[in-house]
Amino acid sequence: MPNRCLYTATIKKFLDEKPLAVLGSLHNNYHGDALTTTDEAWKGEIDILQQVLAPWKEENAQIIFEYEIPRLGKRIDVVLLLRGIIFCLEFKVGQRDALQTDIEQVMDYALDLKNFHRFSHDKVIVPMLIPTNRVSTTTEFQPSVYDDQIYNPLISGAEHLQELITSVLIHAKATTAEVIDNWIISPYTPTPTIIEAARALYENHSVEDITRHEADKVSTDRTINYILQVIEQSKAHNKKSICFVTGVPGAGKTLVGLDVAIKQTYKNGELDKENGAVYLSGNGPLVAVLTEALARDNQKKCVSKGERKNLSDSRREVSEFIQIIHRYRDNMLAKIKNPVENGIVEIDPDKAIHLEHTGYGEVEHVAIFDEAQRSWTHKRIADYLKRGGTYGNKLKVPNFPMSEAEFLIWSLDQREDWAVIVCLVGGGQEINTGEAGITEWIKALNSMFKHWDVYISDKLTDAEYAEGRVNELLQNNNRVTFAEDLHLAVSLRSFRAETLSAFVHSTLAFRSDAAGLYKDVASRNYPIVLTRDMDTARAWLRKQARGTQQTGILVTKVAARFKPLAVHILAQDEDNAVHWFLEDKTDNPSSNYLEDAATEIQVQGLELDYACVLWDADMRYEDGVWGFYKFNGKNKWNPENNKETQKYMLNAYRVLLTRARQGIIICIPNGNSRLTPEGFPEDPTRLPEFYDGTYNYLKSLGIKEI
Repeated sequence: MPNRCLYTATIKKFLDEKPLAVLGSLHNNYHGDALTTTDEAWKGEIDILQQVLAPWKEENAQIIFEYEIPRLGKRIDVVLLLRGIIFCLEFKVGQRDALQTDIEQVMDYALDLKNFHRFSHDKVIVPMLIPTNRVSTTTEFQPSVYDDQIYNPLISGAEHLQELITSVLIHAKATTAEVIDNWIISPYTPTPTIIEAARALYENHSVEDITRHEADKVSTDRTINYILQVIEQSKAHNKKSICFVTGVPGAGKTLVGLDVAIKQTYKNGELDKENGAVYLSGNGPLVAVLTEALARDNQKKCVSKGERKNLSDSRREVSEFIQIIHRYRDNMLAKIKNPVENGIVEIDPDKAIHLEHTGYGEVEHVAIFDEAQRSWTHKRIADYLKRGGTYGNKLKVPNFPMSEAEFLIWSLDQREDWAVIVCLVGGGQEINTGEAGITEWIKALNSMFKHWDVYISDKLTDAEYAEGRVNELLQNNNRVTFAEDLHLAVSLRSFRAETLSAFVHSTLAFRSDAAGLYKDVASRNYPIVLTRDMDTARAWLRKQARGTQQTGILVTKVAARFKPLAVHILAQDEDNAVHWFLEDKTDNPSSNYLEDAATEIQVQGLELDYACVLWDADMRYEDGVWGFYKFNGKNKWNPENNKETQKYMLNAYRVLLTRARQGIIICIPNGNSRLTPEGFPEDPTRLPEFYDGTYNYLKSLGIKEI
């Protein structure tokens, strides 16, 4: 089979072959049975191109059918390498109209090649949409305004395609027969969004298959293999084990967790409930968005293969291994004696069925807890259960004696054979009160669960985890193994700005290297710009985004004075987050409409391509320090002096400023300087001095204003 495609040849060889021979090659190299519609499309493309490409028969040019964009499962109908130009041809055989979604599709292919395909970085790329029955053709064209050598998408029917290719060659001054050697096997280094990556994992790719990696720097697969080894050892020896995985922001901890869950739950494509795993997260919007994205994708693929599948069935299937942590916890709580007696949590045999291997535990052997440092303190979960919860849970446990971490270990410990817990641990991103950090997990292992083997990242001893007390807390535990393979050291999130998170950290901490880090980020074609006008911010976002690239407005949950800027806060319901992230540009609930703004609660763990961070008066630069304020809901901002709350408010901006993969615009409003006829401020909640200090500070770092 040809590398990464179904057919490739010189144009001369392609033109000399009989159409049925080319079609036979496509069939032979295609996995599975080609549908009738696919077969007809291929026949149409072959017939058209054998006529269109005749003028270039003697040139050293190459044609490639069904080129797979490595690792992400996308295929370009036809790539034409002619005179040093890369033509991406997307055919719509039998179609007359050029649909917006089709134009975005071919533009996405061009952007993927430009950004991630090494031998395309410095080449002219021409995306072409070909609705074969279309009568008209593009007559005016130009390279994009982004100076990246990508033409704006061109559109032509079959009749004028040869004429259009000729015009492009003239316009691009492509007169010499430049050859692009080894283009088809070029290194490919993508950095997909978390949603794209989850979809690819679900299609049996590995994490390293779908992420950018440079030599041995990225260790996602090494980490996954280490965890899978621990799982196999625990199963073989009937042991209980726990792994703590750390990583820099954006290093792929969530992807590691999802991959372990999928690999453990699906063996050779079949659901394996006997040895399954569950990925658990307290991040409701993340779980909702990933579940819906995977379910839609799964249903679409099944239908395309001629299988009958309802979306509700796909959602149930995905929910087998991605769940909200509160539901898992509440399921175990329903099995205990209530009220708790003598401070000891015990199973009530009248409320649970004892199974041979499972005991009173859940069906999964492996539980993966994302953002494990955000598990609740004893006080928070005890208060929550005392009042019967806030998530629709009516179960009341008036005297609950455990922290959430302790209870989750206890839940897996109910199994009578083997169990593994994987804790994915982030540092410095706590955004809610009552989050216990990693200390509670370690305390539980040292006291109640001394029989558990502990595998721990050697970086968990750093100051940002458990206040730097991990060594002290574990010094008397003789079942601990430190492993560097459990640390993810390289950020995968932004393919353009390795130093973005460092810049954000230094900016928020007023470090002297912030200006230098800004220059470094900007030098990597990752724009960070400043404005004082939301209309300017919206126009900038719309100008930046091409194809299906996603934009959105972000604000902190404490932000309050956004209505005068025609911005609304996205309601907290998880369905709203699903629509905001997953609907396309034509749907009003989409983030791309730039009307509803999401908060740090809704976007933590998820990403946009380009984002506007709308900076309100809740956090202000005041004489070299941050001032923190909360709005009273009427007419006044009150100072926030609680140190813990201040930390969460600072971390909220840290989360928002690191959500964009390709660029951000920071909008700091001018405020309202107008006075009433009586001489009083027209709007005392939006005085210019609330915003000017922050604006001047960011501008002093060299951030460009537009």
